[in-house]
Amino acid sequence: MTSVLPYGSWPSPITAAAASSSSSRVDGARFVGDDIWWGEPVPAQAGRVAVRRRGVDGQSEDVLPEPWNARSGVHEYGGGAWTAADDGTLFFVEKTDQRVYAAVAGAVRPLTAAAGDVRHGGLVWQDGVLLAVREDHTADNRVPARAIVRIPTDGSAADDPTRIATIVRGSDFLAQPALSPDGSRLAWVAWDHPHMPWERAEVRVGRIDAGRVRTWTTPASGERSVLQPRWLDDRTLLYVDDASGRWNLMRWTVGEEPPTTSFAPADADTGGGLWVLGASWYGIAGDHVVAIRTDGADHVVSIDQATGETVRIDVPAIAGTVIEDTRRGRALISGAEPTGGMGLWIVQTADGSSSAVRESSLPWADVWTPRAEPVSVDGPSGPVHAFAYPPTNPDVVAPDGERPPYVLLVHGGPTAHVGPIASARTAYLTSRGIGVLDVNYGGSTGYGRAYRERLRGQWGVVDVQDVIAAAHGLAAEGSADPDRIAIAGGSAGGWTVLGALVAGDVFRAGISRYGVGDARALAEDTHDFEARYLDGLIGPLPEAEALYIERSPLTYAERFSAPLLLLQGSEDAVVPPAQSEAIRDALAARGVPHAYVLYEGEGHGFRRAETIVHAMESEYAFLGAVFGFDTPGVTPLTLQR
Repeated sequence: MTSVLPYGSWPSPITAAAASSSSSRVDGARFVGDDIWWGEPVPAQAGRVAVRRRGVDGQSEDVLPEPWNARSGVHEYGGGAWTAADDGTLFFVEKTDQRVYAAVAGAVRPLTAAAGDVRHGGLVWQDGVLLAVREDHTADNRVPARAIVRIPTDGSAADDPTRIATIVRGSDFLAQPALSPDGSRLAWVAWDHPHMPWERAEVRVGRIDAGRVRTWTTPASGERSVLQPRWLDDRTLLYVDDASGRWNLMRWTVGEEPPTTSFAPADADTGGGLWVLGASWYGIAGDHVVAIRTDGADHVVSIDQATGETVRIDVPAIAGTVIEDTRRGRALISGAEPTGGMGLWIVQTADGSSSAVRESSLPWADVWTPRAEPVSVDGPSGPVHAFAYPPTNPDVVAPDGERPPYVLLVHGGPTAHVGPIASARTAYLTSRGIGVLDVNYGGSTGYGRAYRERLRGQWGVVDVQDVIAAAHGLAAEGSADPDRIAIAGGSAGGWTVLGALVAGDVFRAGISRYGVGDARALAEDTHDFEARYLDGLIGPLPEAEALYIERSPLTYAERFSAPLLLLQGSEDAVVPPAQSEAIRDALAARGVPHAYVLYEGEGHGFRRAETIVHAMESEYAFLGAVFGFDTPGVTPLTLQR
């Protein structure tokens, strides 16, 4: 029998504990002999990344058991923390010391030395060669030296770091190394401060001479973002380039003119923000190229190399999709399904058929999870794209005439992207009678270069205007109770949360996870990868200092009036706790209702199961306290003043 209960107070089987342990992301995947291996975060084990494998018998088991944790600290965001050889040797970066190890049949041995403050990431195993991006903080922790290196696999460098060969350096950042099949050339991506890789990066190609690349050429450079080089043969290179306004595939042959030709262009993006070193948007599978195309949602295509004929592959993934690995005629693809589950599939490129390797495990997916409703509203800078998720519960309806509370979610980055999937966090809220609107404000990827460049020099303006426009749209069409619209976001999304709260009163509550309150403090305190990010988002210092002050939410501390929940990790090197604590102190000085929760041992993004559970329940309890509804199964939250 259907119950009638106020929005927000609906009972739900989707507990925070169930959501935290639901299908987690795939952290890399590979074909290893006849097996399939993948990385998988385990929240119940302090968020460590395990490596698992499925054999030909269909059974799965850990390759990397506790307490080992395959996680890189390069650029703080890591990526590419493990790879494997066909003989079953696992190569991985251990989180605690950032050394590279080899594991065979449970026996683990170091490959790099313990000396110095050195991190590794972006591991690549190719034709018997182990490559990595090395980040050396020994001489200068704020500005580390980076290089692409070759690590001997016999363990000789574990005691003698000079055995590690530096193949190339010569720029502030390097990523995505690729050896030509004959081993004579290296291709890689490079960029320098003050640019970020989605603003300006180039592909470089150099001949390897006595183990090193001494000179190189750049088939693609300039005011464009060039990503992910891959060799088709010893002289022909594929890469991703956004010169057309969309990230598309390009092909280049060493020494030939014209230097580049487009490869199966489309009005969609094959590419994205290079936040992590393991990012991959396409792969070469024999005679075909398997690629992701994004225009709001993701879809996967198989492209015939000879004819350019493109066939769509029917894979459930529509967001966060990654081409993990390819072999002749096969591809491993990970991503999120419409109901939020994270899966891994093997695809046959000949006919486009797919089968699940690791299925999502969301028992509530069929009836408890809302399908995304694409939304577009007009903002001052043009259309604003979003996905709406209305309250969804098969057992409860709201009283006649009541309109639901809504939470507007703001992704981080700010150069990131959300697809049309109801995450576990979203389903947790919608099943309780709280609507969710996930916004891709101007600056987001997935809609072409012009859309993401709306934020150039306008961070704190365009993003704030866009989320306010989205909230007004919700209220105007009657989807949400205008007196119960909250805004929530983390990191750069937290900055937008705080900026929107001081810019007006459309949002009656805010939730900031490790959000930025003071742009000048962020520029001074943050890590090297993002040390000059604000040059493009606001302007270079000291010339633009007045803009930094003008844009920072803390400048307008007297305008905070809506209740605010602040969640922060104690070990956050990207947005240190001092940022959240400054906001807390400003709220306390004005008597604004608030709560501040500091999670010991957590960094930039929460990984431990107990943290995730507590944070989700705290957010729900906060909304109940502010908007006046009961929160069954969750302890009420007491707000400070």
